[in-house]
Amino acid sequence: MSDSATDCGECTEPRTALSEAEVEALVRGICFKTGPPRGIGVEVEWLVHELRRPQLPVTPERLDAAYAALRTVPLRSALTTEPGGQLELSSPPATSLMECIGTVSADLDAVRTALARLGLGLVGIGHDPWHPPRRFLRQPRYDAMEVALDRAGPAGRRMMCTSASVQVCLDAGYEEPGPLGHGRRWWLAHQLGAVLLAAFANSPLACGRPTGWRSTRQQTWMEIGAGRAGGPALNGDPRAAWARHVMDAPVMCVRREGGPWDVPDGLTFREWVRSKAPRAPTREDLDYHITTLFPPVRPRGFLELRMIDAQPGDDGWIVPLAVTTALFEDPEAAETAYRLVKPLAERSTGRPAPHNPLWTAAARDGLADPELHETAVGCFTAALEALPRTGATEQVTDAVAAYLERYVRRGRTPADDLLDRLRETSPRAHGKDPSS
Repeated sequence: MSDSATDCGECTEPRTALSEAEVEALVRGICFKTGPPRGIGVEVEWLVHELRRPQLPVTPERLDAAYAALRTVPLRSALTTEPGGQLELSSPPATSLMECIGTVSADLDAVRTALARLGLGLVGIGHDPWHPPRRFLRQPRYDAMEVALDRAGPAGRRMMCTSASVQVCLDAGYEEPGPLGHGRRWWLAHQLGAVLLAAFANSPLACGRPTGWRSTRQQTWMEIGAGRAGGPALNGDPRAAWARHVMDAPVMCVRREGGPWDVPDGLTFREWVRSKAPRAPTREDLDYHITTLFPPVRPRGFLELRMIDAQPGDDGWIVPLAVTTALFEDPEAAETAYRLVKPLAERSTGRPAPHNPLWTAAARDGLADPELHETAVGCFTAALEALPRTGATEQVTDAVAAYLERYVRRGRTPADDLLDRLRETSPRAHGKDPSS
């Protein structure tokens, strides 16, 4: 959500207007850059909490002080703030899995040290289990986003202010077909994405109560709606499908220098190009529009996989990064994953992710779903076999093996740990009167 597109007035100055053909050509060119898969990246989001009592909300003043202190810490990753005060680190592109892990691990150590001096820490949970949504950032982008998303209900504010994820970024792949071809990787990301969602579900609570979903974070994204948080249909050429999706998605805002930004209701980018009202859109407007779309797999020249909940523990984020990288970058593992997830495609009923029965089951049931459980065991096993071929260290393979045994083989996810902990500490679980 905290994309690097600037909010400055300079970007809203009138420039060359775009035609429909120019928009489609630009989207095709900038969103799928093909070539040998080499680059790996990760974006890790965290909830910021009180070290001693995580259930207490952190005041805006303390968050301001914390982020001011963090801006003085030398980091290789980009540090940004989400609307609710969540912290995000975005790694620079790495040429290997271990390079990516090394960079982000060092940066997280530095961030945690700086925060600890202020009595604050980071927690990896996909959805804040304690607090209702509360805006921390007051910027034109998020003011406009709040207005636009409020039209569909309260899910938008929850997404903005209470969610956190692990986003894995991988090259689009070769132009040619095959296990590492961009068409195969695009399809695989959407089918395997449901397995990753289920296997790493870690957000079953809101305001201290179970929501009925293993991934409340993903359920929130689904409630926002297909235009803003959905993907395109998978039939046909990925570039053409994404270009149509971008053109037919609703415009979140029309930026301007003075005063609040316009937030049109139901205006698609295609309609904006045709009508040229309230002004003609430019290349800068197109770039900005794309940053306001949040599908589970977003092509940004590379593929950004956005379906994984934030993970528990200081290093929990490494396991989804390692598993996903192995299943996409190792040709043998990619072929195995393709074969394993292919039967799942029927459950999507031809509807785009995440608004289809397969993704709904993954978010609601996690690995309690028998078919997702069986597929996850096969995919994790293939990833574990492939990791040494990617150069992963024994420490990383051991972490993946431990996750496979603790959660995947048992049909569990970190969400089940949170639910078990709630049952253990709940007054009713101990036979106590909760009003006493």
